[in-house]
Amino acid sequence: MAMKIRLARGGSKKRPHYAIVASDSRMPRDGRFLEKLGTYNPLLPKDSEDRVKMNIERVQYWLGQGAQPTDRVARFLEAAGIKEKAERKNLKKAEPGDKAKKRAEEKAAKAAAPAEEAAE
Repeated sequence: MAMKIRLARGGSKKRPHYAIVASDSRMPRDGRFLEKLGTYNPLLPKDSEDRVKMNIERVQYWLGQGAQPTDRVARFLEAAGIKEKAERKNLKKAEPGDKAKKRAEEKAAKAAAPAEEAAE
């Protein structure tokens, strides 16, 4: 059974709060889980100690059993010092979008057209 430590969403519309749960990876996001390991409230300030609460002993137990944390939960574990920090790369962050590329090509074509006429 492939285990995950992930977030299960609760709360009303535009007022989310999440439970950190250990569940089978085949179950739905808010569906059946084996154990609730903590909570995450994104509406609280980032420096608040109540923003992320975890039962560290149980999290370590599930990691020992082979459970894989999702990216967001892995970041919580890194902040708590349970897991070593993984290097992440967003290679497409600095690359312009399709429309911006097209505009740049059109601008370059317009700039090249008068230069060609002057050369003739």
